[in-house]
Amino acid sequence: MVKRAVSTPKGKVIGPYSMAIDTGEMLFISGQIPLDADTGKLVEGDVGAQARQSLENLKAILDAAGLSFAHVVKTTIFLTSMADFAAVNEVYKIYVSEPFPARSTIAVAALPMGARVEIEMTAQRPGQRQG
Repeated sequence: MVKRAVSTPKGKVIGPYSMAIDTGEMLFISGQIPLDADTGKLVEGDVGAQARQSLENLKAILDAAGLSFAHVVKTTIFLTSMADFAAVNEVYKIYVSEPFPARSTIAVAALPMGARVEIEMTAQRPGQRQG
C-alpha cells in the first residue's frame, strides 16, 4: 500500500499528525477544527461560522489531493453540544450533495482550542471499485 501525506498551506495541524493520508484509493482526512490558517486561531462567530471554516479547511485538503466533496464517502462530526446539530446541518448541506456521504455525529466533552465543532472525512478516488 502506498501511503502519502497530503497537506496544504491553507490548513494547519496542531499536533503530531498528518492533515490527510492518501493511500491511492482512499483519502483519510484528519478532523478539522475551525482554524484560520493565516492566524492560527479559531474563527470568530457562532457554531455556523465554525462549521463553515472547518468545511473550508476540508475543501482545501480535498483540493490538494485532487478531489472534491463529491468524492467524500464518510463524514464524522464532533460537537460539544447536540444543541448545535441543526445549525451545523444548515452549513453542511451547502457543501455536500446527494447521494450524501454516510455520517456520524458525536457529542464530546471538549475539542482542541475550545472549538465547538470538528469534522473529519474519508474520500474515495474516482474509478475505484465500489462494492
